[in-house]
Amino acid sequence: MPLKTQQDDQTQINLTPMIDIVFLLIIFFMVGSRFSDLDQAERDIALKVPQVQNAQALTSAPDKRIVNVYTDGKITLDQQPVSLAELESQLATAREQYQKLGVVVRGDRTSQFERVAQVIATCERVKIRDLNIAVSSSGEGVVR
Repeated sequence: MPLKTQQDDQTQINLTPMIDIVFLLIIFFMVGSRFSDLDQAERDIALKVPQVQNAQALTSAPDKRIVNVYTDGKITLDQQPVSLAELESQLATAREQYQKLGVVVRGDRTSQFERVAQVIATCERVKIRDLNIAVSSSGEGVVR
């Protein structure tokens, strides 16, 4: 049996992937860490900020405008009779004053749907996004 005269090379561990991971962890913790010096510098400023009890908007949002469509085709805006052209101009003026104006369309259940659709189309032309249609879930059908 022949004897081995040549020695095998020593096995070596490749450290390159481990060093890559260590560098990535260092970068991750450096980017994700919060430097306390910035917070401390803000606390060191000799300034007393005002305190408020409850912060609210200076003006409250206006109530939603109510458009009623009656059986005979008559249209009222906030209980004032108007035509479609007047409705459009009044809603456009109100929307200029408050961009998020809301409108509730209430049509009599026996009225023609075409008139209600014209009112809804008028609201779309004025670009009112908060548009609601009133319905009744009870058997009575009367909404006040």
